[in-house]
Amino acid sequence: MNFGAEIIKWYELNKRELPWRNTRNPYLIWLSEIILQQTRVTQGMPYYYKFEQQFATILDFADASEDEVLKLWQGLGYYSRARNMLKTAIEIKNKYGGIFPTAYADLIKLTGIGSYTASAISSFSVDEKQAVVDGNVYRLLARYYGIDKPINSSEGVKYFKILAQDLLQNNLPSQYNQAIMEFGALVCSPKPNCNGCILSLNCWALKHKKTEILPIKIKKKPIKKRFIYFFVIRKGNKIIIKRRGNNDIWEGLHDFPSIESTVFKTAEDIIDDVQFKISFGTNVVIDRIGTPVKHLLTHQTLFAQFIEISNTSEECVQPKEWFYVSINEVENYAQPKLIFAFLKNYLT
Repeated sequence: MNFGAEIIKWYELNKRELPWRNTRNPYLIWLSEIILQQTRVTQGMPYYYKFEQQFATILDFADASEDEVLKLWQGLGYYSRARNMLKTAIEIKNKYGGIFPTAYADLIKLTGIGSYTASAISSFSVDEKQAVVDGNVYRLLARYYGIDKPINSSEGVKYFKILAQDLLQNNLPSQYNQAIMEFGALVCSPKPNCNGCILSLNCWALKHKKTEILPIKIKKKPIKKRFIYFFVIRKGNKIIIKRRGNNDIWEGLHDFPSIESTVFKTAEDIIDDVQFKISFGTNVVIDRIGTPVKHLLTHQTLFAQFIEISNTSEECVQPKEWFYVSINEVENYAQPKLIFAFLKNYLT
């Protein structure tokens, strides 16, 4: 059986109609690939349209402010992707005169573009023979060929890339890469549809009842727990927010003044906290304590609690990253999903 030919045949009959599949424009392909990293297609689609509409070309993107980009990205998570996209756009403007490169060798040098994204852009835009290996491809190849090398090990990454490149050779790169990714997403999914799979007769994992085991992944370190206490300080029609600094998961986004702990704290613990007293004074009145909210991230779990306080001393607004904004304007500032979800209920 010709592995590539069978998958391409399936793809032509079953592929989803997605806007970035109808273009050879490397800029639009780049947009879709970055947006869809760690993101489902249904969730990423509206963002793709928003960015395409707001920034018609890579030069338009390069001229945007970080705040503008983060605001458009709001709710999608993994905000470093958005910041890196702006850096990439500026690099292309300065180094390539606003002409988006299509060669893998050039793409791989750009900020935020790794082997997978460079392969996708080069193969989809100009049919460069670069195999695309994403989670869907890892899963399909591991099961079909019975490969037990961890997909998140250096040895595994190298092994799968060589295999994928070898399978690509006799096929049209853009069509084959799209096909194998789509097959992994729709058929050889985490919970595969083996009964309707055109590859089932030759699938090693199905034959050996290993579909639930493959692909192999090295276990990651335990998820880190963080307890964050956000203080909602409102005076009349204004509320205090702050911009988060560098080297932070929410760098450049806006939230509320906060105290962080590695363990859960009660309201009494918080009031007695030295950092709290320094920041807010000793005559603070706690008006309301919200129900703790659990927020899951890839490498950590946040337990957030929103605490509305009043009677704070004026010193609490001294830190330069804290500032008052009008309630009517707070939505103009890019915020983590956790914050704008709170504000949506708080302001209604």
